[in-house]
Amino acid sequence: MSALSVLSPLSRCLPLLLMLALMAGCSSSPKVPSPAFEPGVAPGSPDTGATLSRLYQQHDDWRGTPYRLGGQSRSGVDCSAFVQMTYRDVFGLKLPRTTSQQFLVGQPISKTDLQPGDLVFFRNGNHVGIYLQNDRFLHASTRLGVTISSMNNVYWSRKYWRSIRIRP
Repeated sequence: MSALSVLSPLSRCLPLLLMLALMAGCSSSPKVPSPAFEPGVAPGSPDTGATLSRLYQQHDDWRGTPYRLGGQSRSGVDCSAFVQMTYRDVFGLKLPRTTSQQFLVGQPISKTDLQPGDLVFFRNGNHVGIYLQNDRFLHASTRLGVTISSMNNVYWSRKYWRSIRIRP
């Protein structure tokens, strides 16, 4: 058997292998030391003013960053990476990398009990954002990049799935 005949089937699979490698990259994140947790400023904590202030600052820092599947930087970020980095930077908490892992780590709460910092999931867990206040949430939108959207928007209200609260 020649080397050419072995490479031929492999070369046909190369696009699929490259896509799988990219997707595998989405499910892991580099090891970054977490900043020290600041007591009293936690998602869902009674000190909602401090939580909101830090979340709005995160929005200011990341606003307009384009959406990129598997992205984990200011040149492009996906929704679950943005949530993961926000929880690390704002709350000093480590979250899993993917939405399917993120919705398993918190306590389920009703939509009517949402507090700043709670996670909101859409389309059976395909999209995640961070609740702010007044039915608005912070997220990395595929169309707008990092932005704030209303959960009452026709699109998001139809896609809402569930909410969780992360406790330190």
